[in-house]
Amino acid sequence: MVRPNNQLPENLPQLQNLIKRDPESYSDEFHTQYEHFLSLLEIFSLNPSEENKSLDEICMFIAQVAQCYPHVCQQFPKHLTDLLRNSATVLDPAMRNCFVKALILLRNKNLVPALDILELFFQLLRCQDKNLRTFLQTHIVTDIKNMNAKHKDMKLNSSLQNFMYGMLKDANPKAAKMSVDIMIDLYKKNIWNDAKTVNVIASVGCFSPITKVLVTSLKFFLGHDDEDEANSDSGSDNEVDLKGALMQNRVNKKTKKRQKQLQQIKKQAIKAQKKKKNAPVFNFSGIHLIHNPQGMAEGLFKQLQGTNDRFEVKLMHLDVISRLIGIHELFLFGYYPYITRFMQPHQRQVTRVLQFAAQASHELVPGDIIEPILKTIANNFITERNSSDVMAMGLNASREICMRCPLAMGEDLLQDLAMYKTYKEKSVMMAARSLITLYREQLPALLHKKDRGRQTEAQAERKVRAYGERDVQDTVQGAEALLKDSKMIDLGSDDDDTDSNDGEWVTVTHSDNEAAGEDEDAAATDSDEEEDDEEDDEDEEDDEEEEEEDDEEEEEEDEEEASDEGVRRDGDAAEGKEAAKSDKKEKANVKMLNQKEAAQELALTRIFTDEDFKRINAANLKKTVTNARKRPLEQDRAEFVKLSNIEMIYKKRKHDKESRLETVMAGRKDRDRFGWKDGRVNENSSKTNKEKSKTKNFGMMRHKARSKVKKSFRDKQMAMRKHLLQQKKMK
Repeated sequence: MVRPNNQLPENLPQLQNLIKRDPESYSDEFHTQYEHFLSLLEIFSLNPSEENKSLDEICMFIAQVAQCYPHVCQQFPKHLTDLLRNSATVLDPAMRNCFVKALILLRNKNLVPALDILELFFQLLRCQDKNLRTFLQTHIVTDIKNMNAKHKDMKLNSSLQNFMYGMLKDANPKAAKMSVDIMIDLYKKNIWNDAKTVNVIASVGCFSPITKVLVTSLKFFLGHDDEDEANSDSGSDNEVDLKGALMQNRVNKKTKKRQKQLQQIKKQAIKAQKKKKNAPVFNFSGIHLIHNPQGMAEGLFKQLQGTNDRFEVKLMHLDVISRLIGIHELFLFGYYPYITRFMQPHQRQVTRVLQFAAQASHELVPGDIIEPILKTIANNFITERNSSDVMAMGLNASREICMRCPLAMGEDLLQDLAMYKTYKEKSVMMAARSLITLYREQLPALLHKKDRGRQTEAQAERKVRAYGERDVQDTVQGAEALLKDSKMIDLGSDDDDTDSNDGEWVTVTHSDNEAAGEDEDAAATDSDEEEDDEEDDEDEEDDEEEEEEDDEEEEEEDEEEASDEGVRRDGDAAEGKEAAKSDKKEKANVKMLNQKEAAQELALTRIFTDEDFKRINAANLKKTVTNARKRPLEQDRAEFVKLSNIEMIYKKRKHDKESRLETVMAGRKDRDRFGWKDGRVNENSSKTNKEKSKTKNFGMMRHKARSKVKKSFRDKQMAMRKHLLQQKKMK
C-alpha cells in the first residue's frame, strides 16, 4: 500500500482515518503513538494541574481507534480511570473532560464494563465543575436507559442501586443532590420504577441533613408532573401547526422550501398521532411503594418538630405526612394538634394547611381526634367577624374533612354550621349547603329534620356504618337492572340445604316498564299472578273499608247501648289493618330478597359486557335522584384533596373587560347621549364647516391649525397680493 507523503506521526486525524480503513498496515505507527502516550502520561502525572494539549490529542486518537487493536489497548482504560480516581479534584478541567470523553467513547464500543465506569462517574460528581456534572448526569441516565431498553438487567441495576445508597449519604452536597436527581429521573422514565428505588429515596433522601437533598426527595413523593402537562400541550400545538401549514400551502406560491417544510410538519403530526394511539403509561406516585409508611411518617414528624428550616420546607413535611396518613390509613395522633397551631386566617398558606388536615383524615381515625380541628376551624374561620371568603373556605375545609371522616362532626356543631344556609353572602350559603348535602348522604340522622331533604332510593338502601366497619359487597351492586334480560334465574344452590326452591327455576317479577320486552306467554303468566295478588289486596282493603263503615253506623245509631261491642269491633278492625300491612311488608321483603338472590346468581353465572355495566351505572345513578333533585350528587373522594375544593368560592368576580363593559353599557341605557350638543332644531339637517372640522382627521386640518398663528405684516401683504392676482385671473 502506498504511504502518503506527509508525516503521519504529526497528522493524527489522517492516521486515524487510515487505521480505521486498514489496521494491519499501520500497526507500527499505532504502537509508536501508544508508547508516546505512555511517556506523556508519566510526565503529566507529575503535575496534573497543568494542561497538556499533546496528551489531549493523543488520548482522543487512541480512544477512536482502540477497537482496532484491543490487545494493545487493554490497559488504556485502566490508566485513565486510575488517574481520575486518584487526582480527579486537582486535575485541569480541560484534561479531566478529555479523559471522561475518552472513557465514554470506550464505553460506547463496549471495551470497558458499565459498572466500573458508572461507579467512577458517580464519584466524579464531587468535582467543582458544573458543566462536567451536568454532562455526567446526562450520560449516566442515557447509558442506564440503553442497557435496560430490550430487557432489564437486574444484576446491574441492583449493584448500581446499592452504590447509589452510599452516594446519597455522601458528605459532598453536590454529589448527593446529583445522585438523587439521577434516581428520580430514572424512576420517571420507567427504568428504575421498582420499590427498592423508592425506599432508598424514602429512607435516605427524606432524612438527609443536606437541605437540597431533603427538599428534592420530598418533592418526589409529592408527585409533580409538570413535564407530562407540557408534552400534552405540545401535542395540541402540532395539530394547529399542521392545519395552518396546509392552508398556507394551498394559498401561497408552491416552492421547494415550502413543500419541504410541509413534509416535515406532516411527519411530526404523524408521530404525535402515533403517541396518542399507544397505550398510556401510568406512572403513579412512589408513595404507594413504601415498605414502612408508619415508620416514615413518624420519622418525618419527629424531624419536623426539631427542624429550623424555612416555612416552605415545613409545609412539604406536612404535605408528605398527610398523604402518608391518608393513603395508608395510619395512626399519628400527634399530627393533628400540631397542625391546629397553623389554622389562623392570617397565617401564610393557610389554605394548604387546611388541605393537609383534610388529607390526613380517614375513617379509621377516631372522631374525638379530628373533632378539635373542626372546632378550631369553626371558631377561627366560620364567624361573622371574618370576611365571607374566609367563612366559605372554612366551611369547604370542614366538608372535605367530614367527607373522609363523617363521624368527626358532632350533632350540635353540624346543626350550627347548617344554619349558614340562609346567610346573606352567596359564597357562605353555598358552602353550608354543600356540607348539608354531604351529611344527607352519609349521616342524615345528625341533621335537623327539615335539612334532611327527600330520601332517595340509594339513601334508603345505604346502611349507616359504625366506627371501623367496612362495607363489603358480595355481588355487583345494581345488577338487578339486568334481570329483565334473563327471564328464568336458578335460585337453587348446593350450599343452601334448607331452601325450599333448591334446583327449581322460578320466575322473577318486574315492573311494567321492565317487563315490556318479554314474551307474550311469560308476560301472561306474570300478569295473572300479579292480578291475583292485586285482587287479594283489593278484597282485603274493601273488607276493611266495609267493616269501618259498619262500625261507624252502629256507633251513630246505638252509641250508648253497644259501647262494649263497638270497642271490640274497633279492636278487630285495627288488628286486621296491622295484619294486612305486615303481610304487604312480608311480600315486599320476599320480592326484594328474591331479586337480590337472582341478581347475585346472575353475577356468578354470567360475564358482564360493557353495555351491561353502562346499564348498571345508569340504574345506580337513577337511585340517587328524586323528583325534586334532578341531578345526582357528585362527591369527589380522591386520595388527594384538591386545593381548588377548599378555595372554591361561589362568587362572580367582574374583573375581566367584557363584564366591566357590560356594566358600563347597562348604565347608559336611559341616559341622554353624552358629548357636545349643538343648537340645531333638526338633528338630521346639515352642519356648518366649523362643526364638520371637529370630526375631521388632524392630517386634513393641519394647514388650518398653522394658519391660526398670528401673521406678520409682510405675510399679510404677500397673502393679499396673491389673493388679488387670483381674482384678476378669474376675470
